[in-house]
Amino acid sequence: MNGKKWAVGAAVAVMLLGVGGASAGGGTGAGPGAFGREAAQSEIRTAAAAAGLSESESLKREEAASPSAGTERDRLAARAAACTAGWGYFGRVVDGARGKFDRTVAALAEKGWAESGKRFEEKIDDSGGTSVGVTLKKNGWTLYARHHAPKAMEMDVISFQATEDACMNGFSEREWDVLFGEDGDSGD
Repeated sequence: MNGKKWAVGAAVAVMLLGVGGASAGGGTGAGPGAFGREAAQSEIRTAAAAAGLSESESLKREEAASPSAGTERDRLAARAAACTAGWGYFGRVVDGARGKFDRTVAALAEKGWAESGKRFEEKIDDSGGTSVGVTLKKNGWTLYARHHAPKAMEMDVISFQATEDACMNGFSEREWDVLFGEDGDSGD
């Protein structure tokens, strides 16, 4: 599966069921002593909080909601959520957001998350808005850290979304199509 589809899949799966995902276990690495979903989730939340970032209240409420497993798409979304961990903020501009984002990435690096590939930064609007992202890896997990700050919209979008590689690789192309293809919202 290509990286873009993986990133979109991870982000959407996490958002479908709330940033914390379902309580459906820790993916394939949940055995004793393994680095699993709960450990990844804890490291992300701890790093963000230490940097002074606050998670969006609406995302915290979504996390508490139980997903319905009525359609095939719902069942696949629940399975994907078991492979993910994350944290997110979507809202008004946060004072010092970029510095807090960078401190969170640095704290994750101190916990063993290694940068994978190049960090990107680009201008996203004529008012000076930027988008920055970095990909980190640790113990079979890939973490996509993103900060989008569109000045024209006066907002910040900050996300740290991790996916367990082996777990996500267990999805077939057909299952990805059900989740995110043109027919993805039709259910069964």
